[in-house]
Amino acid sequence: MTGSTKPAGRGATLNPDSRYSAERREAEDDGWPLDDEVPPLRTQLGVDTSRTLISYNQSPDIPFDRSVNPFRGCEHGCIYCYARPTHAWLGLSPGLDFETRLFWKPDAVRQLEQELAARNYRPATLVLGANTDPYQPIERRLALTRSVLRVLHECRHPVAITTKSALVLRDLDLLVPMAELGLVAVQISVTTLDPHLARRLEPRAASPERRLQVVQRLAQAGVPVGVLVSPLIPGLTDVDLERILERAAAAGASRAGCLLIRLPREVAALFAAWLRVHVPDQAERVLSLIRQCRGGRLNDPEFGSRMTGKGPVAELLAQRFRLAARRLGLDRQDSGWDLDASRFRRPQLPGSQLDLFEQD
Repeated sequence: MTGSTKPAGRGATLNPDSRYSAERREAEDDGWPLDDEVPPLRTQLGVDTSRTLISYNQSPDIPFDRSVNPFRGCEHGCIYCYARPTHAWLGLSPGLDFETRLFWKPDAVRQLEQELAARNYRPATLVLGANTDPYQPIERRLALTRSVLRVLHECRHPVAITTKSALVLRDLDLLVPMAELGLVAVQISVTTLDPHLARRLEPRAASPERRLQVVQRLAQAGVPVGVLVSPLIPGLTDVDLERILERAAAAGASRAGCLLIRLPREVAALFAAWLRVHVPDQAERVLSLIRQCRGGRLNDPEFGSRMTGKGPVAELLAQRFRLAARRLGLDRQDSGWDLDASRFRRPQLPGSQLDLFEQD
């Protein structure tokens, strides 16, 4: 499927080949009219065979150095997702493959325990959801994120969670005691308050209203929670910027963040195609505004500006966020990632030396 389509319940309208593929497919008009809708695509699940679970980064503009992504690919189908190009490494498409062909690690718990038990491991805030959403729909059946969170809870390891799913509330029994020890913070991503736009932008994510309810439930339970207005899309979602912050503050959020849309590699073409299918009257204006924030391009990978953009349009958006966040008391100086790592205790693996001192 390489042509422009609108598969039911999916975000991408294209499924371009992996950039590493030795072959290329091209859509060709054979004279038959294309249907507006194609049959629903079923989610396929495979096994992730990578040897480690914790990923480390040294990016100077990211406030954490380690993360765990329980899944490769994301069923939420957010068309703007900057993680889409990672599917090309698997020989798959960053388009529809990214949201329909998912991978998980059945031995995630064992790997995590081994990595945390290593003598040279030093604890610091670990982020769940840095790349793909840890509470995407498949998590309801697999409970992989919950298994990871349980290990972190038992080891008293600090963790920050970013999600746009209400499924995070399932794990309040773990989050609340961790919050009491200063070990957890949650960010709920809210892109727009328009439910019709959200359904097309993020077809399998929770509705905007539901996400705000999640903020309220977490805050009431004593779990530190913030809102992430991300991605901010000029000309499409920025109209809701102040209202999202107002609703989040009223729901009990204690901090807020905001990131400009990023369109690395294949995501630029995927997003442009999506615009022309779903909001054709706004497409060129939105793309123009993004280019004005990115030095004339659709993406700027430069550290320091890739999250915020440059130029008058980007500066105006940043100013709007700063003013609203300050007015609502959401402009806390701490990033929310500096949690308590002093309580960490290494997991005791079967067969470890400490077992010699245990009594039957």
